Amino acid sequence: MANIGFLGLGVMGYPMAGHLQRKGHAVTVYNRTAARAQKWVAEFGGADAATPRAAAEGQEFVFACVGNDDDLRSVALGENGAFAGLARGAVFVDHTTASAAVARELHAIAKQNGNGFIDAPVSGGQAGAENGALSVMCGGDPDIYTRVEPVISAYAKASRLMGPSGSGQLTKMVNQICIAGLVEGLAEGLHFAKRAGLDAAAVIEVISKGAAQSWQMENRSKTMIEGKFDFGFAVDWMRKDLAICLEEARRNGASLPAAALIDQFYAEVQTMGGSRWDTSSLIARLERSR
Repeated sequence: MANIGFLGLGVMGYPMAGHLQRKGHAVTVYNRTAARAQKWVAEFGGADAATPRAAAEGQEFVFACVGNDDDLRSVALGENGAFAGLARGAVFVDHTTASAAVARELHAIAKQNGNGFIDAPVSGGQAGAENGALSVMCGGDPDIYTRVEPVISAYAKASRLMGPSGSGQLTKMVNQICIAGLVEGLAEGLHFAKRAGLDAAAVIEVISKGAAQSWQMENRSKTMIEGKFDFGFAVDWMRKDLAICLEEARRNGASLPAAALIDQFYAEVQTMGGSRWDTSSLIARLERSR
């Protein structure tokens, strides 16, 4: 069992840190809103710290799960950042969905300081975090990953080293590109079924047994038909992730016409007041256009 710091107790980080504590690790948490950290301690035990640096001091591993590149830098760097508190040889693991560039930046700084760094974005959503069934895609040095993998298993059903630093973030970009296309296809299919006078639920029951089946179909089709969009990853966050994908594509020369178009569809959902709706709300813009 390890001494662990955990930074960021949002909808993902809160249960992930909880799994670590329940598996027997000694976890110290930090959250920008201190009341959230105090609530976590009351529920799971462990301890809370006033700064990322304090949460990192004396720990073998420090995990972070925050919002974006700037949030990640704010908890990692500076006088009160986690890197300032890390003992030589400790490992920083970042579960934030962020850019590959910031992963490489922090990896270089950590290595210079005698520490390990793994970029390890996750897929599986809030339910996956709560159930300890996330898929974790990692980038970094193989020897560091070997140390981290048994700890990550506390909340992961699958974890894999994808390559050098930044590879985890690049893999997560592939994940988000694929999800965007799947959700738009499902939204258009359901919209078409309704306009054609079909029973949309019956259509899904049939086609979900064939080649069209997907996680999105299994988990979101019913609520999409009902026009309910409070069941997962928010549109604001999906647009943040797609912006990272499109920026990386500009850098590496990849062509992402569908992802760029779907990003604009999500912008339309935002103008409808759907910033906090889940990503399946793409169907709402189609229904509005009737």
